[in-house]
Amino acid sequence: MKLRCERDALVEALATASRATASRGGALPVLSGVRLEVAGSELKVAGCDLDLTIETSVGITNGADGVAVAPGRLVVDIVRSLEAGAVLLEADEEEMRISSGRAAFAVRLYPADDFPRLPVRDGQALSLPAADLAAALRQVVPSAATDDTRPMLTGVLMTSESGSGLRLVATDSYRLAKRDIPGASVLAEGQRVLVPARALSELQRVISTAEQLTVRLGATDAGFEVGNVVLTTRLIEGDFPNYNQLIPSHYPNRLVVSRETLAEAVRRVRLLVRDATTPVRMSLRDGSIGLRVETQEVGQATEEIDAKYEGSEMTVAFNPSYLIDGIEAAGGEEVVIEVLDALKPATIRPTEGEDYLYLLMPVRVP
Repeated sequence: MKLRCERDALVEALATASRATASRGGALPVLSGVRLEVAGSELKVAGCDLDLTIETSVGITNGADGVAVAPGRLVVDIVRSLEAGAVLLEADEEEMRISSGRAAFAVRLYPADDFPRLPVRDGQALSLPAADLAAALRQVVPSAATDDTRPMLTGVLMTSESGSGLRLVATDSYRLAKRDIPGASVLAEGQRVLVPARALSELQRVISTAEQLTVRLGATDAGFEVGNVVLTTRLIEGDFPNYNQLIPSHYPNRLVVSRETLAEAVRRVRLLVRDATTPVRMSLRDGSIGLRVETQEVGQATEEIDAKYEGSEMTVAFNPSYLIDGIEAAGGEEVVIEVLDALKPATIRPTEGEDYLYLLMPVRVP
């Protein structure tokens, strides 16, 4: 295998594919590698950890067909460190030689036959505006669990219900985010698929500057194509929680407040938080909100901000980081926070539109 490619284009292709390589201990060594295949004037690069695969391609010159699997992160670092200009890669069965200017590296390779078979693209190809999905992913993905003890909660539910278009839902059991994309029809009515949140986090990077993307949903995997990048992920098996029964149908207490003002105030009082169990207390009353954080051996912080409130005066406590996530994700100038009481889930949503909802469990405090 042999190729010549401009450094910046090569780095971008290698870095994109390497985001799917395995980094956890105990994985097969070959899964930490990137597969490079030269075919004519094109280099195809792929990374795969068995659950997630990212493939991309880049144009080359002086190519000689062949396949090699090189250590992903190491090759990215080497190529990125080179001076701008053309980079020459040559590989035999045992090592890859990387050179540019007066710099030269030789890197041991993994057996190409040990690399997983790349997924076959199947399923109907459907187009979706990239900006709509990117905005929805930013609002929903952070609410998915990162703890693998409950695999169903590490995914984002994609479903189509009651003509809502495409609906995305994620929860880690402490909070839940729901976002509708009206008019997006990539699922049949009532169809539900559970996509790993990690894959969707990587997809956000890929679609950040794209206009359209193609979605393919198979029986066991989902594929997303954006330009010359294809991201394929295994779907999670299992039943996602019945999220609809978690959302109260009526809230007697309603708060309307400037989104940025509230977010900044919570960030300030959160400076005294030293562990994940310290909540921010919100005192709800007519015309204002009182915020308070108290940490033993550190001190306390309080702040009061103007707000419109209808309902019974009460104090409710939340995890400050989760609260900020919901406020920021809602978007718009103002947010609506609706509360039943100090022990039941509250909701955060923008004042305009019904497409987004964030459900947050309160923290029990003395």
